[in-house]
Amino acid sequence: MLLEKLMEQLEQKEQRIIEIRRYLHEHPELSFEEEQTAAYIADFYNGVPVDEVETNFGGQRGIVVTINGGKPGKTIAIRADFDALPIKEETGLPHVSKNEGVMHACGHDGHTAYMLVLAETLAEMKNDLAGTVKVIHQPAEEMPPGGALGMIKAGVLEGVDAVFGIHVMSMMEAGKIFYRSGNTQTGRASFKLKVQGRGGHGSSPHTANDAIVAASSFVMNCQTIVSRRINPFDTAVVTIGSFDGKGQFNVIKDSVTLEGDVRTMSEKSRELVEKEIRSFAEGLVASFGVKTVLDYANDYPVLYNDPEITGRVRTALEGADISEVDTVQETEPQPPSEDFAYYLQEKPGCFFYVGAMPDDGEAYPHHHPKFVINEKSLLISAKAMAAVVADFCGGKAD
Repeated sequence: MLLEKLMEQLEQKEQRIIEIRRYLHEHPELSFEEEQTAAYIADFYNGVPVDEVETNFGGQRGIVVTINGGKPGKTIAIRADFDALPIKEETGLPHVSKNEGVMHACGHDGHTAYMLVLAETLAEMKNDLAGTVKVIHQPAEEMPPGGALGMIKAGVLEGVDAVFGIHVMSMMEAGKIFYRSGNTQTGRASFKLKVQGRGGHGSSPHTANDAIVAASSFVMNCQTIVSRRINPFDTAVVTIGSFDGKGQFNVIKDSVTLEGDVRTMSEKSRELVEKEIRSFAEGLVASFGVKTVLDYANDYPVLYNDPEITGRVRTALEGADISEVDTVQETEPQPPSEDFAYYLQEKPGCFFYVGAMPDDGEAYPHHHPKFVINEKSLLISAKAMAAVVADFCGGKAD
């Protein structure tokens, strides 16, 4: 049976998955700069019996590997990202980052490691597959506009029936797999507002027009968007993460620039938040007599897991009876955004989660300088995705 053979082979390759992950962890590269990582991935497939390896896919170092099964069937895509973050690592691990100020602080090294070995194993058993598996190695998930868009525009999903992805999660208990149907991760927007007033001496505010006061009003007004404009049964967050108002104690600032982040769980709320922020920015002109310049950018959409596909994934995971997994359970909506959402706008699919909390329970969130994952999650991820592939491309009747 295909699934049993996959599980057996992956178990024998667990240490190799870990070794690949540690190597990648030592050599992180930032979004859109992953030259050596892309070369490592491409080199891995030398001698592996895949049917095609396309490099620089979409013109941004993406790699797409095609594995044609020995029998007719569906075409599915499975994706792993491989970029890192501009973070100075503080884990103290033996395989700590060798690239100063760059760190795999989100688990993409683990995604790539499990996917490489899973792809190799699928290729070795491709005569048992019914259909085609496209393996998407995607760069630049962390930085908008993200690597997914370029790969989609280049045709990575052409002919694909369903698309799947996994994220390891440091704050979720190891030995558990989590899924959610429908809207699962927030959509995201960012904005930058420059407020131009008129500077002056602190002793004579009547001769100036204080940009800090006007910008502060904007910040406080933004806090009312979620509390007074969003349906309390919906989800939205507005964060002002930067307020460049530093000056001198007795000088009235001439201009102020602030930056913010928006997360919503529906497109309706996303549109409403943007409308309110634009209205507040315009209102400063009338209220304070300042000038404003607002740059507002929507990027990653709400991640929507197809209910039917997600139900099938859950059944496949439960039926696989993965020995390292205690439970397969539903999770709450996830606040972070993810550019896998772009794939799911084009094709039905499911993005699900593998718990990666360290055994000692000392967990740090993603994007933290002390972020670590439980390496047990790597084999679990490989087996979980293998179970999905075997369900969709195992030759059974739909």
